Amino acid sequence: MRLFFDARYIRTDFHDGISRYSAELAAAVHAMAADRGVEVTYLVHDEAQLPLLPDGAQTLALHAPTSWREPFTARLLNRFEPDVVFSPMQTIGSLGRRFKLILTLHDTIYYRHRTPPRDLPALVRVGWRLFHLSYLPQRVTLNAADLVATVSETSRRQFAAARLTKRRVVVIPNAPQRLADLLPGGADAVRTDGPVRNIVYMGSFMPYKNVDTLVRAMRLLPGRTLHLLSRITPARRAELQALAAGGAVVFHDGVTDAEYAAALADHAVLASTSLDEGYGLPLAEALALGVPAVVSDMEIFHEVAGSGALYVDPRDPAAVAAAVSTLDDEGVRARVIADGTAHIAQFTWQRSAGILLDAVASLTAR
Repeated sequence: MRLFFDARYIRTDFHDGISRYSAELAAAVHAMAADRGVEVTYLVHDEAQLPLLPDGAQTLALHAPTSWREPFTARLLNRFEPDVVFSPMQTIGSLGRRFKLILTLHDTIYYRHRTPPRDLPALVRVGWRLFHLSYLPQRVTLNAADLVATVSETSRRQFAAARLTKRRVVVIPNAPQRLADLLPGGADAVRTDGPVRNIVYMGSFMPYKNVDTLVRAMRLLPGRTLHLLSRITPARRAELQALAAGGAVVFHDGVTDAEYAAALADHAVLASTSLDEGYGLPLAEALALGVPAVVSDMEIFHEVAGSGALYVDPRDPAAVAAAVSTLDDEGVRARVIADGTAHIAQFTWQRSAGILLDAVASLTAR
């Protein structure tokens, strides 16, 4: 059985969510494929992507996914006679295909917040906005596949509510990277003894992320520091500095994965007061590291964290501050960490790769 895995979304500078999902799933599939009788070929568009794939991976060079040729990709792939093509996105061209196709839609957040990623070409950004003005283009796209994948049960329910596709939807879950491997002392370097000293936020500063509430909460948390790890524009930084009003807030303006792990490992709590989320990977990463979390009370966060987080009204700074203070109690902190570690353990790339390979087998069996 020949599986073509679309690895063209793996970034060569730094991982975003789609890039990390692609790279981690690709590695796990590679490790399992031979035992399943599957020959995997990875589609790439840049030689710099090759070192980011598993050693010995078989590859096929194509155009970039943002190329004008993308709608005709299926006709190009037909020449190589794959049995199944899996894409971690939904935009690969399917017209005229002679193979089974699995498309992935991670979530529906861009229907609620239509601003596209800033690193896309201008013409693609315009097309992105137009595409998300209505569900119709998405329905046409997804119904052109044999199977649709997504990363969470929450997203699957949202697809059904919006009637996004007639195809079967399979959940191939996201999973956290092992931040402990980036710490000099491994998991033993994570310090959770004593009161919470640091509140860590990892994510963008788009309006729906509602970082304002976190900043306002710091006025009620003397002796603690909020670390905003991601890159930020000077204008947005000035806005948040004005809101801090004496609260301790540090702007890191971008960190490495190792620096991110070190921040979480230092008597910290992962915090998010986002009003909406597609998944919430930083939450999963914190739980896997054995770090407690204080997050918005929303469906996707409950799916990711279970009872391994404290849930708050994201518009209430006092509620955020109270939840952080609650974690000073040794018993509460230990329970939340234990519950989070146990819950997130079910999300692994090995499990996700197995689900994908089962889906591939089901398509070829038909």
